[in-house]
Amino acid sequence: MDLGILKKLIPTKPVATLAINMRSTSGPWGGSSTFVTQLRTFLRARGWRVTYRLSPEVDAIFLIDPRDDLQLKAFGMPEIIEHRKKYPHVRVVHRVNECDQRKGTSFMDPLLAKASEHVDFTIFIAEWLRDYHAQRWFDVQRPHAVIYNGADSGVFHPIGQRPWKAGEPLRIVTHHWSDNPLKGFDVYEEVDRLITEGKLLGFELWIIGRWPKHIQWKSARTFPPLAGHALAEQLRQCHLYLTGTRWEPCGMHHVEGAQCGLPLVYHEDGGGVVEAGLRYGVGFRANVAEALMSARDRYAALHEQVLERIPSGDRMVLSYAEILQRMLAERSAAS
Repeated sequence: MDLGILKKLIPTKPVATLAINMRSTSGPWGGSSTFVTQLRTFLRARGWRVTYRLSPEVDAIFLIDPRDDLQLKAFGMPEIIEHRKKYPHVRVVHRVNECDQRKGTSFMDPLLAKASEHVDFTIFIAEWLRDYHAQRWFDVQRPHAVIYNGADSGVFHPIGQRPWKAGEPLRIVTHHWSDNPLKGFDVYEEVDRLITEGKLLGFELWIIGRWPKHIQWKSARTFPPLAGHALAEQLRQCHLYLTGTRWEPCGMHHVEGAQCGLPLVYHEDGGGVVEAGLRYGVGFRANVAEALMSARDRYAALHEQVLERIPSGDRMVLSYAEILQRMLAERSAAS
C-alpha cells in the first residue's frame, strides 16, 4: 500500500486522553500494577492516549490510589484538585481497591472518603468492598459500578494445564507479594504442618512469593516472587488454589490461579474473594483440611466449573473502557 494512503488511514488525533495517577512495573508487585498495565494496553490499542502526567489535553483522570506515599505514584490528590480547578470539564474515575480491615489499619477508609469528594464515578472491585464502604462513607446513590478483577488472558490461561488424576499427588498453590499475616499465612502454615505430620496424605503445598520472616516451612516447596508468564507456568503445574486471606477487597492472586484452571479453596472471611469462591470453590472457616479433602473429592466438577466461569482480564478492561467512553460521550452531549 502507498505510504501516503497508509498515513491517512492512521488516526492522528487520539480518541481521548487518559491520565493515570499510578505507574505500573514489570516485576512482581500488587494487583494495582498489573491492572494499570492491562488498562493502558487495552486503551492504547484502541486509539486512546494514556499518560502519567496532567496536561491541558487530558480528558479524564483515573485515580488508582490517593495515598501521598504511594511508591509508583505519578501524581496525587493535590495535583488532581488543582487540575480540576483549571479544567473543570475533566472527568475523574476512582477505582477503589482498598480498605482498612484488610490490613488492620485505620487511615485508608477516611482517605478514600476524602478523595471521593473530587470524583465523578467510582468503581469498586467487588460487591463486598462496595457494601463495606457503603456502611462507612459511600452513598450508593452516587454514580458507581462493581467490576470484578481479571488477569491478562494472554498470560493467565488454562491451556497446557494438566488436570489432577486420582492416584497422583494433588498440588496446592498460593502466591503473594505482600507478607502481611492477614494474607492467610496462618492457614498455609497449618496446611504445611498437616502435610508434614501425614494428616493430609496425597497433597503437596507450593508457596510462591514472600512470607513473614518468622515462618520456617517444613514440607512446602517454595519459590521466589514471580510475575507474568513465569508465574502462570508455575500455576498451571498445580491443581488447587488455596487462599487464606481475610477481608480482601478482591485480590488478583486467586484470579490468576483460576484463569490457569485451578478451583479455589478459600476462607469464608475472605471478603471479595468469596464472590469468586462461590462460583468454583470450596470455603472453610475452622477446618481447612476438610475443605481440601472436599475439593479433592469434587475436583472434576470444580474443574469444570472454573473453566466455565473463568475470570477474564479482557472482560474487565472492556467494562472500564465502556464507562470511560460513556462519561466522555455524556460530557460532549451536555456541552
